[in-house]
Amino acid sequence: MAIVICTLFEKDYHFGLAALVNSAYKNGYRGEIYVGYKGAVPPWASVKENPELGWVGAATFELNQEITLHFLPIDTEFHLANYKPTFMLFLFEKINRDLSGVIYFDPDIVIKCKWTFYETWMNYGVSLVHEIISNDMPSSHPIRKGWEQVVFKSNRKITHNIGSYINSGFCAVLRENIEFIHVWKDIIKVASEHYSLNVNQFAHSKDRSNLFFAHDQDALNIAAMCCESPISEMGPEGMDFIGGGFTMSHAIGTPKPWQKNYMTSAFRGNAPGNADREFWLNVKSPVKCYGDGYIKLKQLSIKTAALIGRFYKRN
Repeated sequence: MAIVICTLFEKDYHFGLAALVNSAYKNGYRGEIYVGYKGAVPPWASVKENPELGWVGAATFELNQEITLHFLPIDTEFHLANYKPTFMLFLFEKINRDLSGVIYFDPDIVIKCKWTFYETWMNYGVSLVHEIISNDMPSSHPIRKGWEQVVFKSNRKITHNIGSYINSGFCAVLRENIEFIHVWKDIIKVASEHYSLNVNQFAHSKDRSNLFFAHDQDALNIAAMCCESPISEMGPEGMDFIGGGFTMSHAIGTPKPWQKNYMTSAFRGNAPGNADREFWLNVKSPVKCYGDGYIKLKQLSIKTAALIGRFYKRN
């Protein structure tokens, strides 16, 4: 029985994928990584077709003797964010029925702690991390009260008194808690049929009053409210949204660390954050997608930009 990593990416997010893989390896992960993608495989991956996976177009990249990446092309109109539960279920039910657990990471996340922590954590329940925006979302919150109607529409009941808003960039699930993923997928279906969730889009609008303002993320929050599976939550420090975190760094928003001009950002009052530093510390090995000189230049740029950031602040 094994626990595997999975993620979904497209376009230049393969740089984030490289950092995710490297950070997992550095912290002790050994095994298979399943990568769903739209477009092309990363230029740094030397793949070979692998029909044994039972997925049309599947290819495998043996990074080294301890890490293997399986690239699975995604042919769907779904935005990849809304495809997460479908992909996780396919891994459990079709790709490898011997899996004991699947951990999904967005491809703009870097792992910071020992891999064994994740394996221990998911034994306590479906592992989830709070957002920093709208983190305080009590059971009486008007959006959550609206979500209760979605729960009832899906013929379910409230099972967990969730008091915080959860980020959908990470989700760790043991096979015994696979029910959670089924609920997540079903809520997306219900929301697309009866509410304003468009599975082809990342988000609805900038209007948070909409019950599905953030499509897959709002659906995940509803799933957490009504699933039968146990849940284990961490605060926003779990993704370095606030200080004190030790588990992972999530580079939310744009531009991403591999897209940033740090000096320009600094003079605009945006100093580099933990996610920027962690990304450039994890792009060298075993996946090498930049030259050593370029990496050093970026790391120096981050240090200089952090110094500038002491004097230039956004109002």
